[in-house]
Amino acid sequence: MIQTLSYLAKFRDWRLLIAAGVAGFCLTLAVLEAAVAASVSLGGAPILAIALAGALVGIFLAFAWAALRVIRKLNEQNVRRDFALNNMAQGLCMFDGQHRLVVWNKNYETLYGLGPTIRRGCSIGELLAARHAAGTLPLDPKRYEANLRAALDHGDIFTVEVEMADGRIVAVVNRPTSEGGWVATHEDITERKRAERELDNTRAFLDMIVENVPSPIIVKDAANLKYLLVNRAAEDYFGIDRAKIIGKDSADILPKAIVDAIIVEDRKTVETGEITYQGEHGVVTPGNGKRIVTATRLPVKDTDGKPKYLITVVHDITERKRSEQRIAHLAHHDSLTDLPNRATFNECIGATIELAGAAGDSFGLLCIDLDRFKAVNDVFGHPVGDALLLEAARRIEQTCQGAFVARVGGDEFAVVTPTAQQPQAAAALAERLQAAFETDITIDSHQMRVGITIGVAIFPQDGADATTLVANADAALFRAKSEARGSIRFFEIAMDQQLREKRVLQQDLRKAIEQNELALHYMPQANMDGKITGFEALARWHHPRHGLVPPDVFIPLAEESGLIGALGEWVLRTACREAASWPKPLHIAVNLSPVQFQHGDLPTLVHQVLLETGLSPARLELEITEGVLIGDFTRAVAMLRRLKHMGVRVAMDDFGTGYSSLSYLQSFPFDKIKIDRAFVANLSHSQQSATIIRAVIALSRGLNMPVVAEDVETEAQRAFLAAEGCDAIQGFLVGRPMPIEDYAKLVGRKPARPAITLVARA
Repeated sequence: MIQTLSYLAKFRDWRLLIAAGVAGFCLTLAVLEAAVAASVSLGGAPILAIALAGALVGIFLAFAWAALRVIRKLNEQNVRRDFALNNMAQGLCMFDGQHRLVVWNKNYETLYGLGPTIRRGCSIGELLAARHAAGTLPLDPKRYEANLRAALDHGDIFTVEVEMADGRIVAVVNRPTSEGGWVATHEDITERKRAERELDNTRAFLDMIVENVPSPIIVKDAANLKYLLVNRAAEDYFGIDRAKIIGKDSADILPKAIVDAIIVEDRKTVETGEITYQGEHGVVTPGNGKRIVTATRLPVKDTDGKPKYLITVVHDITERKRSEQRIAHLAHHDSLTDLPNRATFNECIGATIELAGAAGDSFGLLCIDLDRFKAVNDVFGHPVGDALLLEAARRIEQTCQGAFVARVGGDEFAVVTPTAQQPQAAAALAERLQAAFETDITIDSHQMRVGITIGVAIFPQDGADATTLVANADAALFRAKSEARGSIRFFEIAMDQQLREKRVLQQDLRKAIEQNELALHYMPQANMDGKITGFEALARWHHPRHGLVPPDVFIPLAEESGLIGALGEWVLRTACREAASWPKPLHIAVNLSPVQFQHGDLPTLVHQVLLETGLSPARLELEITEGVLIGDFTRAVAMLRRLKHMGVRVAMDDFGTGYSSLSYLQSFPFDKIKIDRAFVANLSHSQQSATIIRAVIALSRGLNMPVVAEDVETEAQRAFLAAEGCDAIQGFLVGRPMPIEDYAKLVGRKPARPAITLVARA
């Protein structure tokens, strides 16, 4: 009613009220006149009073009609207000100056699950207590109310985000009103917060990706080309902290020599609006030196289609380029001495021949081999050997200034002399090289003297092409090493013939192994009383043209040419197969080359051969020299232990002729020691040999290792060895190396021909 009167008080259409009063007055007069006409007697005053009353009635009716209009309008406004309030996305409530609730909407009730508990006129404290009871106010109600009133008292907007137990997040905004109350909106921002978090997570993820991309990424403002962002890789690329880069332009951090080129490329990308690629180019960075890079630039356009940002992705290929250079260098240089290698030597000799041939000049080719290098390597080890090669390379290179020097093999070097009068120039250089090695070399406190042997070939008389010239220089070197170490030999025609014969013999040996043209002879081993205990298998090669080739010729030939692996396997398999067929279980001894320990898996081969032939491992005895243990000692001992684990016996052959026999006996439990033939042969005229034999026998007795003496040919030698306590002997006194058929009776077979009579001693 009060609100209605308020509206009426504001009503301003007085013309309607005047018209209603005049109409009522006139209507009343008309009624009175009708009454007079009907002979109703009325006085003047009553008539006037009645007319005025009619006017008031008209005014009242007009006023009532206006009130009805106002009430209808207010109802319509209330409906619209309630509809608007209850269809708001937020919850809303209004408080008066006494902090009591006067207005709220359905969303507020629903948001906090209040329902009918909410009522008009309740205090803010009661409302907060109701929410706390409903579990929709996870805050302390009293503290919340105190903070709210403190903000409102200062006329401030009080906002808070409340995360409820069910995970919903509500943003509350309290705005003070002029009457002392306030209006509060409550908005469920759970989805918005989730979206913001997802956006933050996505932004953090993208930042992490960009930060950890291994390629430098640089972002600039397209308008002024100032740096806006650099990732970690870009920071490393520039070599300075990114704080010194952001907000600067290229001229502030890079040398002027490259800034202009960078600006040109940046502006070209911005102007064209297209992705551009810049090929390999150098960049001098402020803290990371010169880098070799490629760069891809791409513009990021704004909504108006114009570039807003410029992204540059740098591909730093500096290390790749350096690696390529190192690889190219290693492909043409020796990794130890850094001298040109054989491949580069071949290119050089070919080019030199071409130039010298065209100009009619002559030059010399020197092939150099270090003397006693193997002994140094064996005694002092590979590190000292490598240091020796380095020093040798230094002396050769220093002496041959102006000439091409290459390392073409393990301890082999080659020198291509400048074109000059030959052979005088080559001879003079060779003599200077030998003089360079006359002084001792000291490495790790080891003082040693290593000479050089030189073979020389002259272009064009000793070879008009690279292949011939190199082969003839090698032939001269081979002759020099064969005749006199430390000498100089120039190529001669006879040398070529000798080298050719050696190569032909190598081919014949390969064919003989492949076609099973070799044979085994067996040399008996006996106790001191003459009882045969086994045989040593010895390879024999009867060449169709050259006749019987001695083992000390074709065995080294096999080792040099790489045939020793095939030859050794053939000997092992053939000897084991033969021994497995003997009725008597005598042992069989097979010699192994050091080369067989360096290549392949020897224990596996032995195991396979034993399985194939059916020979008991206890009957197989493998004889090795100290050369097996020199070099890769660990690998060799590991192989020997695997062989021992199979049950195979291992004997040390030629004992006493090497450098470290005693240490080897300590490192590996050999089953037998064989005294070298040189000591036995000198027994009759060398007291030193007799003393050495006594010492070896005493040593073996202390180590509980049997001793076998080789090459026993006389009764006097046997008697001496027996007196000293030697365990076994082999040699011509017991039996010569013969085909196994000649020893058929000894192995338990029926003799195919008259047996050999052996000397037996009590």
